[in-house]
Amino acid sequence: MATITAADVNKLRQTTGAGMMDCKKALVEAEGDFDKAIQILREKGQKVAANRSDRESSEGAAVAFINADKTKGAVITLNCETDFVGKNESFVSLAKQLVEKAINFASKEEFLASSFDANMTVAEKLIEQTGVIGEKIEIGGFEILEGAFVGSYVHVNKIAALTAISSAIADAEVLTKDISMQVASMGADTLSYKDFDPAFVASELAARIAIIEKENEEAKRLGKTLKNVPKYISFSQLTEEVLKQAEEDAKAELKAEGKPEQIWDKIIPGKIQRFISDNTTLDQEKALLDQNFIKDDSKKVSDYVKGFNVEITGFKRVTLG
Repeated sequence: MATITAADVNKLRQTTGAGMMDCKKALVEAEGDFDKAIQILREKGQKVAANRSDRESSEGAAVAFINADKTKGAVITLNCETDFVGKNESFVSLAKQLVEKAINFASKEEFLASSFDANMTVAEKLIEQTGVIGEKIEIGGFEILEGAFVGSYVHVNKIAALTAISSAIADAEVLTKDISMQVASMGADTLSYKDFDPAFVASELAARIAIIEKENEEAKRLGKTLKNVPKYISFSQLTEEVLKQAEEDAKAELKAEGKPEQIWDKIIPGKIQRFISDNTTLDQEKALLDQNFIKDDSKKVSDYVKGFNVEITGFKRVTLG
């Protein structure tokens, strides 16, 4: 029988991340053969992974990495089953190791097939760690972004976001962090309402009307206040004719209220702004530049960005759950 020393066990532990007892058992089974012990631990991971393949892995760590010249970034989520494991220092450290490697690949598939170290691929490392930790471990979100300047923001290791801008200005770090924070907090599917397909807007409007009408049926039955059924949900629908009619409606309302005409010019702009806000809910939910800025909701994201004389050229977001 081979003599297994504490140094042998520690070396295997440092290489694999497995627990001391698991490393010792693997070395004993392998009769001191280091490479064979690694394979034993890997096979254990494969068995655990197979047994836990149908488990939900909605906890973990979201992390970001930006290259040295700030022109490329990566965000990933390393998913596990429990919040306890997701907050573990060694688990978060592994996630950070992985995202630094991820930046070199265009897709999650390429990344998983790449080498983690001389002994295994990234996919094999995840299987190994599944055996070590005893929970399903996998890469969930995976996004890469390039630009003239790329910045990031990570929210309590749960959401990570990237933002690219058109020029590496003096305040690029501040701007990209703020916009990444906006993306992390509010989410968005596209940059501007101008990117929406008219068919998509029409479909969203029909779906929202159907939901509100159903809710109103119940509200009416219970004697509650009915919700307003929208006619528009995006600025792309607010034609000159629609806005002109809104202005005429505002004037008629002021006249009915007995407000003197000489003060209408001071009131109507606010009413039109409220009309626009009430009828652009899709933009506010899904178009980044058209959202209210989270650090100052008196302005749109587009207004904030305008002050820097650059353009947002892209953004990415990954989240757990």
